[in-house]
Amino acid sequence: MSNPIIQTFPLGFPWKTQDPFLFAVYHLDHYPKGNGAMGPDSKLLNGRNIGNDFTIKDGWRMYHGSTIPGFPYHPHRGFETITIVNKGYCDHSDSLGAAGRFGEGDVQWMTAGRGVQHSEMFPLLNDDAENPLELFQIWLNLPKADKFVDPHFKMLWHEDIPIVQEKNATIKVIAGDYKKAIANNPAPNSWAANNDNEVAVWNIHVDAETEFTIPKATTEVTRTLYFYEGSEIYFGDKKVNPNFGISLDASQVASFKVGAKKGHFLLLQGKPIAEPVAKYGPFVMNTDEEIQQAMDEYRVTQFGGWPWPYPDNVHEKEKGRFATYPDGKVVEKG
Repeated sequence: MSNPIIQTFPLGFPWKTQDPFLFAVYHLDHYPKGNGAMGPDSKLLNGRNIGNDFTIKDGWRMYHGSTIPGFPYHPHRGFETITIVNKGYCDHSDSLGAAGRFGEGDVQWMTAGRGVQHSEMFPLLNDDAENPLELFQIWLNLPKADKFVDPHFKMLWHEDIPIVQEKNATIKVIAGDYKKAIANNPAPNSWAANNDNEVAVWNIHVDAETEFTIPKATTEVTRTLYFYEGSEIYFGDKKVNPNFGISLDASQVASFKVGAKKGHFLLLQGKPIAEPVAKYGPFVMNTDEEIQQAMDEYRVTQFGGWPWPYPDNVHEKEKGRFATYPDGKVVEKG
């Protein structure tokens, strides 16, 4: 068997991706106790570049938040966001009137389509204990034919996400299928909604000093394995250190042995869309002219405006996990 590794690369911020994925970022923030108003103690904000704080100080970042960490309202067009919150919570609000609080393993799948605004804030709900946050956000492209579909908001609650428990590994199947475990349906206009595109998003945890095998794909896809926590892994005699990505030949099975510490991985896979990509900040289209059009439309329409009282909107502190959909439907998960 030949070596399945095409290349390895260090994990920056954000992570390098392959078509059909546009962007992937890993947030691990060891937030302190809350101040009663879902933010950190104001004394801890001294010396931070509030509004643009991406430097890890004391183990955490404020991002674009001023009193509560997170990302106040901002627009998107032309792609989808997949937000996986393994630890902590995310408060979502958007220009469709949809809202939610999700975390502890939940996933939000949002199709921006022709245009949407949303905010993603990280409320510090615990006042008597620290508030760790572990979150992935993945941008999945839309083909030209679907870039102007209606925006769509969907929750994949952790109780419903397939988790495969093997002898030495746990595989959370967020998109695609792993062996006989089939993920929940994604948003309806997603590139992942067509099984022929073989899109997979798996969060994999493998025990120390054991071996794990990734099955080969059935079609021509790109496949990237992100090794974000652990000691080291070995593909045969090829050693890969943590905080590296591995581009794999998906036409082969890929077996690796985990070293002295448990290994944590994210796998992204899919058939390339293979269309021109024009990107400018939160807009992803096919041409520069379409990017200019997106900016012009956003200035005029604000993609429907902002129906919430604050740009960094958060929900009541006592509220549990929930989702309010644009049609008014409410799901309470507690």
